[in-house]
Amino acid sequence: MTGPTPPRGTTVTPRRPAVVRLGPHSILTLALVSTVGIVAFGWPFLTPPTSHLGTHTQDAPWLFAGLLVLLVAITAAALSESGLGPKAVAMLGMLAATGAALRPLGAGTAGIEPMFFLMVLSGRVLGPGFGFALGSLTMFASALLTGGVGPWMPFQMLAMGWFTMGAGLLPGPERLRGRTEIALLAAYGFLAAFAYGTAMNLAGWPFMGTLASNIAYDPQAAVPANLARFLAYCLATSLGWDLGRAVVTVVLTLTLGPAVLRALRRATRRAAFETAVTFESR
Repeated sequence: MTGPTPPRGTTVTPRRPAVVRLGPHSILTLALVSTVGIVAFGWPFLTPPTSHLGTHTQDAPWLFAGLLVLLVAITAAALSESGLGPKAVAMLGMLAATGAALRPLGAGTAGIEPMFFLMVLSGRVLGPGFGFALGSLTMFASALLTGGVGPWMPFQMLAMGWFTMGAGLLPGPERLRGRTEIALLAAYGFLAAFAYGTAMNLAGWPFMGTLASNIAYDPQAAVPANLARFLAYCLATSLGWDLGRAVVTVVLTLTLGPAVLRALRRATRRAAFETAVTFESR
């Protein structure tokens, strides 16, 4: 079913489909989960040297991992209540399965992770609410597929949810199209790929203990000292991987981005998410 045809000569401004409508409840839930997530990632810099939390360096990541599992589940439920209908669920499942299948292609290879470019374009087309759900579900599915289930998985789910949601919060297609839009998505993918890697470094850094005293988290040190240790840890362990991820995301966005954007927008138009599914009796 199609809408009325606009008069000849009229320019039709593209509009992002309302796949998941973010109401006040969903926005509040996302904000609360993101706040707790920031604390879960950044607690080594938020606790003073005299805090008892520093004596539980090995326990804290497990505590936050369990908490994040519950919070991500609550967020998914809130988004579902906001209008995640059957057509949106089908689209979510298809894109999550595709992203999960792309992730193992670069396993063990420095930064070759093509799933990130798909997350950027999907979040761009389908919006922030759908993007958060897609990023979290894709990372969960890929963890099951690759056997990467552990205390780091909830952190990956939340970080990927932020990554994909951020693409949906960029200036809408009503303002930017064509090469300008592709350039914006490539720039976002480059910066967000580094941000994702930094966030995951924060999640794993406290696990080091005293294995590498010069760059490990020291619960007795002040924040500036631990920040210097963390920066050294990032440079020593993940800079090359994060750079590879960022470059691959940019290259794929510039080369395949226009075609993938057209395909996603065509699919959303045909799905007609804003049209309710009805059944007629005969």
